[in-house]
Amino acid sequence: MSAAGEQPARAGERSGRRELAVAVLVAVLAAALALTAGGQEWAEVTAQRTAPLPPVSAVITGSEAAPLVPAAGLVLLAAAGALLAVRGVGRVAVGVVMVLAGAGLAWSSGRVLTGLDVVTARLRALGVPAGELSTDVAAALPALVVVAGVLGVAAGGLAVVRGRRWPGLGRRHERPAAASAPVPARARTEEDRALDAWRALDRGEDPTDPASGTTEQR
Repeated sequence: MSAAGEQPARAGERSGRRELAVAVLVAVLAAALALTAGGQEWAEVTAQRTAPLPPVSAVITGSEAAPLVPAAGLVLLAAAGALLAVRGVGRVAVGVVMVLAGAGLAWSSGRVLTGLDVVTARLRALGVPAGELSTDVAAALPALVVVAGVLGVAAGGLAVVRGRRWPGLGRRHERPAAASAPVPARARTEEDRALDAWRALDRGEDPTDPASGTTEQR
């Protein structure tokens, strides 16, 4: 390939590496947000009961309110590593998984923002009527997971659309390996032969004697 033809190929490879790095970093960021937020307290629910019974309170974590959050976060984290390990169609498949995981994050945490059904079910199991519940939701945490879901979908979509063109981890080592072919030996000159003769004399050998191995076919 000519130098003029190699330049666009190298530019395309650099662009592919940048896109791959962006997809991996965004997926890792989405996973970190989901896993961090999923372990926090998302809501505190208080149920008023008939006197003389005291109120009942329950603290709901992200993994309890939205069970898909930690699972989808782990999937995104694993997918970020898989993007580096596979090529071609494999990257497209990983991208599809990332899109599904991101969508699961957004859907699961979005349900919490619109209503804590899991909390209601939990307190009903204690015999508390749903109408006597007061809920204090830390809306910032599920909203953060929604953002993580959007990031996961974006990273996965990029892998689906562009993943086939991204180079693999070993591509940068392929060309140097091809270029490291053995270099042919330099042709011997009269000066080289003269130096060999002097070295033979230093060793006490006769440079004109074929048995000494210093004379060569010309």
